[in-house]
Amino acid sequence: MFMQESQPRFVPLAAKSVVCHTITYFLMGALAYNFLHYAATINNPNSGMRPTTSTWVLLGPALQIFRGILFASVFYLFREQLFGRRDGWLRMAWMLIGIGILGTFAAPPGSLEGFIYTKTPALSQTKGYLEVVTQAVLLSALLCYWVNHSGKKWMNWTLGVGYALCAGFPLLALVAPKR
Repeated sequence: MFMQESQPRFVPLAAKSVVCHTITYFLMGALAYNFLHYAATINNPNSGMRPTTSTWVLLGPALQIFRGILFASVFYLFREQLFGRRDGWLRMAWMLIGIGILGTFAAPPGSLEGFIYTKTPALSQTKGYLEVVTQAVLLSALLCYWVNHSGKKWMNWTLGVGYALCAGFPLLALVAPKR
């Protein structure tokens, strides 16, 4: 049963979007790094990626605040279609997958343009779906559940602590003594 309250205001939606995105981003990134063997790709000097020890990489989870706000600015425009509906999370997931992953204007691996314009084999391109599609689905389900059940204080605390851990742990590497 969904709460039948008015639609979410922007600031609370943005805060919840930042928290849910950062948690799912960190979780799926950590899983992908370990199970999809991203270390070999990232540590290749010709990968175009910054090393995992880079300050920018360590700031990555904390900087997801900007993407969370960006997502919220889109979700807010479609709030009647996304929140308070049983299938709202599926609609949100499809928005993220359809436009953000498959239909992006750039040509990253796994996008429609990536299949056309890059030399990367199709199977290699789709490997990333395990990470990004799963994150889109998890983000959508978690955010819609939280917005639809916003009166659950335990959820506010649990996700707030989860956010602090996901955004904060990588920052500890910046202050840890170097060996």
